[in-house]
Amino acid sequence: MGFFTDTSVCIGCKACEVACKEWNSVPEDGLELTGMSYDNTQGLGADTWRHVAFIEQRKPLGGQDSGVGHEGFDAFEAARNLGRTSGSPGPGATSPPPGGAPAGAPAGEISPLAPDGRTELRWLMASDVCKHCTHAACLDVCPTGALFRTEFGTVVVQEDVCNGCGYCVPACPYGVIDQREEDGRVWKCTLCYDRLGVGMEPACAKACPTDSIQFGPLEELRERAAGRVAQLHAAGVADARLYGESPDDGVGGDGAFFLLLDEPEVYGLPPDPQVTTRDLASMWRHAATAAVTLAALGVASFVRRPR
Repeated sequence: MGFFTDTSVCIGCKACEVACKEWNSVPEDGLELTGMSYDNTQGLGADTWRHVAFIEQRKPLGGQDSGVGHEGFDAFEAARNLGRTSGSPGPGATSPPPGGAPAGAPAGEISPLAPDGRTELRWLMASDVCKHCTHAACLDVCPTGALFRTEFGTVVVQEDVCNGCGYCVPACPYGVIDQREEDGRVWKCTLCYDRLGVGMEPACAKACPTDSIQFGPLEELRERAAGRVAQLHAAGVADARLYGESPDDGVGGDGAFFLLLDEPEVYGLPPDPQVTTRDLASMWRHAATAAVTLAALGVASFVRRPR
C-alpha cells in the first residue's frame, strides 16, 4: 500500500498537514513564514510529517500559450503597487471599482496583473512525505529494531524502542527522518499505521479536498498515475513526469511517489536517489578481508621470530 501524490491538482490548502498533526499528535513546529511564498514549515522533520511546498516560478503553466511576451513585466512589483495606481484595487479589495477594470478583466473580478489577464508567475504546490522506500537504508542501520517493515509494506518507527542513536538520519537519501531535540528519538510519517489496521485510509489522504493525495495498492496507483501523465501530455503539459514510481530505481521504488510538473530538484527532491547502504555488504567484506590479512601477517611474523 502507498501514496500517489498528483501535484498538478494540489491547491496548497495544507489540509493534509493539519490532519496529520491532529491524528498523530505531532507537535507544533512553528507558525512563522519562511520567506519562501506561503511556506511556514520549510521541510520534513520530526515535527513535520507532511510538508506542503509552495514554489514560485516566473513562467506560464505548462500547455499554455500566453501569446504575449512578459519579459519586461514584474509580477512582484505589480503586487507591491496594489492600491497605489489608478488601475489596481486597494488593500482588502475583492474587485475593482465600477467601471475601473482594465481591458480583459471581467466585471466583478480582481484586476489582472497583465493586460490580457495572464501572468508569467505560476505556483507549483506539492505535499511531501516519507517515501517508505522498498530498500530502506534506515532499516539497515537501526541497531535496536525500532524501525520495522509493516504488513502493508510501509516503514514505521517504534518510539518506545528507539534509543536516539540517530544512525538512520544520515542514512535516509531523502532527508526525511529526524530527531526531536527534547529526547533525541526519531520520528516520521507512519502512513497512519493505526488507521490502516482497521481498514481506514491515512488522515492526509482522507482530508485532501482535490484527491491530490491518493492512497491504495501501489500497482493500482502506478497504473492510475501513468494514465494521468498521458492525459497531461495530451493536454500540452510536456513537463509532467512521475517520480519514485519505478521498482528499478536506486531505492527499489517508493511507497509514496509523485507526479511532478518540473525537475525533481525544483521540489527539493534528489534526481537519482540511491539507498545509502548499497555498498554496506562489500564494505564489510573488505573490512573482514583486511582483518584476516592483518591477523595472518601477525601470526606469520610471530612464527618466524628467532628463538
